Formats: sequence, C-alpha cells, structure tokens
Amino acid sequence: MLKTSPAALGQIADYFKVLSEISRLQVLCSLKSGSKNVTEIIETTGLGQANVSKHLKILTQAGIVKRQPQGVSVYYEITDPLIFEICELVCDRLSIRLEEQSQQLKQLEVLRDR
Repeated sequence: MLKTSPAALGQIADYFKVLSEISRLQVLCSLKSGSKNVTEIIETTGLGQANVSKHLKILTQAGIVKRQPQGVSVYYEITDPLIFEICELVCDRLSIRLEEQSQQLKQLEVLRDR
C-alpha cells in the first residue's frame, strides 16, 4: 500500500466497516443480478423491511448503492461492480487459508497416528 494519510486510512476503514455486516452483504448479493426495490430485496434476502431499509440507507450513504425512483417505487442498484471483485478476492484468500489449514491438520493426524 502506498504511504497514505491517516484521514485517507480512516475513510478506507469506514468503507470496510460498511462491508463488515452480514445483512449488508446479503443486500449487496441480492443486487448483484440487477436493481431491485425493497420488496424484492426482502424476498431474496429473507430480512425484514426495517432491517433492509436501515442497511440500504447505510449502503447509500457510503456510495456503494444508489437510489433510482421509478414511479411510486424506489429501486436500488450497485454504483460500482468492483465491490464484487473485492468480495471475490477475499473469498479466494479465505479459500486458500482454509485449504492450508486442512493440509496442516492432515499432517498432524499423520504424526499422531504413527
């Protein structure tokens, strides 16, 4: 990482804080296939209306999601699909770590069984 000011690092930390909540990640995943209104997000996530609305507000304030009024409904969509690349990088890294841990456990079992 380049030398970054504490203020910039604070913004980066805040961005990751927004992504650190399971329900918000569920909302983001439901929007991966395209824009949805609150009712559709509720149906795909199984979360309650108040919960979805709260998380959409936080995601919108963070600039990760945007609101698009259409008639009497408001549709939400991802502002930058790069968010899913970030999630995939994290998932890939976690998968590698789990595989490494699995290999270490197998080695320990071999030593134990000797």
